[in-house]
Amino acid sequence: MDAVIIGGGASGIACAIRLKQGLPECNVTVLEHLEEPCKKLYATGNGRCNITNTAADGYNITRSFFESIGLVLRESREGRMYPYSNQASSVVNVLAHACKTYGVNIVTECNAYKAEKLGGQFNIFTSKGVFTSDVLVLACGGKSQKNLGSDGSGYELAKSFSHTVTPLFPALVQLVSSSKHCRALKGIRTKCLLKIEVNSEIMASETGELLFADYGISGIVTMNLSKFVSDERLSSGKDKCVAIIDFAPDLSERELKEHIEKYGSLDGVLPSKLCSILSKQALGDTDKIVKYAKNWRIIITGTKGYSFAQITGGGVDLNELKETGESKKVDSLYITGELCDAQFECGGFNLDYAFSSGVKAADSIINSYDKN
Repeated sequence: MDAVIIGGGASGIACAIRLKQGLPECNVTVLEHLEEPCKKLYATGNGRCNITNTAADGYNITRSFFESIGLVLRESREGRMYPYSNQASSVVNVLAHACKTYGVNIVTECNAYKAEKLGGQFNIFTSKGVFTSDVLVLACGGKSQKNLGSDGSGYELAKSFSHTVTPLFPALVQLVSSSKHCRALKGIRTKCLLKIEVNSEIMASETGELLFADYGISGIVTMNLSKFVSDERLSSGKDKCVAIIDFAPDLSERELKEHIEKYGSLDGVLPSKLCSILSKQALGDTDKIVKYAKNWRIIITGTKGYSFAQITGGGVDLNELKETGESKKVDSLYITGELCDAQFECGGFNLDYAFSSGVKAADSIINSYDKN
């Protein structure tokens, strides 16, 4: 049996290795358009590679897969799992070694621009010729961080097989603000309660770390709520968006006011630069300082876009896929990873989906082959 996997990222490489583990006789070819596979993994988890999370749906699958190829994991806070070395390069090296050990054929700098199925066989047209296979796996990734391999080409391939692609948007991304205060607070980190208000309606809220930047706000809490911000609707004037920040979610307004009355400021509670800005904004009025500290509003004008987004929101409609990732429309076609309309919060959940969906697709292919 011949299997072609388009995309040499987390999902595609995991699928290829698992497929060769279960079917050594299968000819597995990975088509990767960059000069090396798994390039995006180097940037994940701030260079540490947050592989999975103990609360992720695919945790057991992902962990078992990595244990089978010799990668030892360790748990960090909030269930996040990293390689024991705390180096993303260790993950890439182990995956590369496994590909070599099991005999996965990787074709780099290969752009796949068309795929079709004729007479039970897939034909994949690429910049390096036509590849044929019995099984085709689309693991092309999304549109985020194009320089690391995600150029969005997989969506068109999926559409060519009559699959629906839901609206796409940058997700887990920083937010841009027109507020001059963000620039003044650049580099300040604070644990807060962040709410996203769109057209006077609170869309969602979350407590976590927020980071101010010259363009606006970042940090995990910002990333997780960015999905409620639409660049298209903001630019067209259909939406008005505001970020509402409670800098002291564990303290009441009364407690903050008593602190100011006793100590003269909130310097013992909040970063001094922030305290200075709040005080100037409130013209030194204690009640207003407290109000702003608990309900600070900054206008959001958009996101930092796909170039900075960790993942792409939207994708191939999951209703058109089986649990294994196999297409309900085309037999022996599988769609995995970020190409699917499956997005999660920060903390290893998205990378877990990439790895586990690749492994599940491989196991399904193995089971189908065994039945035949």
